[in-house]
Amino acid sequence: MTNINELRQPAARKRHYPSDTTDAEWAVLEPLLPVPACTLPTGGRPEKHPRRNVVDAIRYVNDNGCKWRAIPVDFGIPWRTVYGFFQRWRASGDLARMHAELHELVRLHDGLNARTVAVILDSQSVKGAETVGQDTRGFDGGKLINGRKRHLAVDMRGMPLAVMVTPAAPHDSIPARDQLFRLRLTHPELTAAWADSAYGGTLVDWSHTFLGITLKTVPRRKDQDGFAVLAKRWRVERAISWIMRARRNVRDYERLISHSEAHITWTFITLMTRRLTRPPRPPRAAPHPVEPAATDTKPIRLRSLQPRTVRLAPAALS
Repeated sequence: MTNINELRQPAARKRHYPSDTTDAEWAVLEPLLPVPACTLPTGGRPEKHPRRNVVDAIRYVNDNGCKWRAIPVDFGIPWRTVYGFFQRWRASGDLARMHAELHELVRLHDGLNARTVAVILDSQSVKGAETVGQDTRGFDGGKLINGRKRHLAVDMRGMPLAVMVTPAAPHDSIPARDQLFRLRLTHPELTAAWADSAYGGTLVDWSHTFLGITLKTVPRRKDQDGFAVLAKRWRVERAISWIMRARRNVRDYERLISHSEAHITWTFITLMTRRLTRPPRPPRAAPHPVEPAATDTKPIRLRSLQPRTVRLAPAALS
C-alpha cells in the first residue's frame, strides 16, 4: 500500500543540463543555504518545491541567459517561485554569506589561509540592454560602451572576493573608494591591493591614510601594443573571463543593480562549488612567466582579525 506522504512528494527530476548540480556539489551547497522559514520561531509555510530544483533553475537562467518566464517546465517550479527565491536570498544577505563561506572553503581546500591579505582590483564595462534605466547606466568614454561597469576584487589565486556594479560613466578611481571601504569593513586583515594605473593618483594616498591598505599599480609595458599579460593583473582578467562564461552576464539585462551583482555572485558560487568537488590545486612550482621571481624569503605576517579603526574623511567619501 502506498503511503499518502509519498504521493505528496514530487517525483525525482532527471538532471541533464550542464548547469545542474551534481550530488557532490549539492552536498557542499545544501548546508550553506538559509534555514527554511517554517523552522524558525516566527513561522512560515513549508516549502512546496525541493530546494535543489530551485537552485538548478536559478543556475539554468544564469548559465543560459534566458528570461525568467522561459524556465523549462521540467524543473516543476513556476518561474515566479524561482524568481522569489532569487530575490529573497539576495535581499536577506544570504547570497553574500554563501559566497563568503565558499571563498574560505576553497582557500582551505587548496591548503591556504582562509583569509587573504592581498587582493587584485579591476573593472569591466558591459553594454546595458533596453531594460536598464537611464538612472543606473552611463557612457564609458574609454571603452565607448553605454551601460554598467563591474568592479571586481579577487585573491592571489583569482578566486572572487567581492563584486560591485555601478554606472559605466565614473572613472575607476571614484567607485574604487567605495569598493576599498567595503573590503576594509568585511575583511579587516587586508594589507595590500594591486590594480592598473587607473587606480593610481590620490587613491593610493587615500587608501593608505584612511584604510591602511597599500595600493600598488601595475602599469602597462612601454613597448606594449594591444593586450598583454601583466603581472598580478592577469589573475583578475582571468576571473572576468569566468564571468563571461555565463550568458546572463554577457550583457546587463537587470533593472536593478543589485540583481546584476546577484547574477555575478551566482556565477562565482557555481565556480567555487565545482572547485570544491575536485582535487586541490597544487601550488605552482615555478612563478608565472610574467611574475617576477621572489628575491626575499621573509615570512608573511598576517594581521590580527580584530577590527581596525577606520578613519573617515567626509570630503574624501563624498
